[in-house]
Amino acid sequence: MRFVVQRVTSAKVEVEGKTTGEIGLGFFVLIGVEEADDKAVADKLISKLIGLRIFSDENDKTNLSIKDVNGDMLLVSQFTLYADCKKGNRPSFVKAGSPQHAEELYDYIVDKCRAELGENRIGTGMFGEHMTCSLVNQGPFTIILDSDEIMSK
Repeated sequence: MRFVVQRVTSAKVEVEGKTTGEIGLGFFVLIGVEEADDKAVADKLISKLIGLRIFSDENDKTNLSIKDVNGDMLLVSQFTLYADCKKGNRPSFVKAGSPQHAEELYDYIVDKCRAELGENRIGTGMFGEHMTCSLVNQGPFTIILDSDEIMSK
């Protein structure tokens, strides 16, 4: 599983011109799932995500978590995070989880984040749809959480 986490001042996702999710200060998170992932992997990454201290404190040090700043999250499924570009110029996506498996885990992640932060603090895209995403990355500050690295420690 991979999360690409961007600290944002605002972010929005649209599908066919209609906004499906919009947030102010918080995290814009792209979520990629591979077939071997399960709820235990998701739980570990969710815990890491919610605990990330990447917001600035009064001394401009990154010491504050999303909970500390009452931030929001915009969670968007992104199977292309498992693109394999080793051969040729056209990416292969065979490492990405099947749509059914990925959607199940994506929904699980959304539900867990809502349970942690509150229903109204979590926005989403629409699984499997063509989405237009816009955001203002603050910093810029971008972190990649990869279960292959996090679970091995």
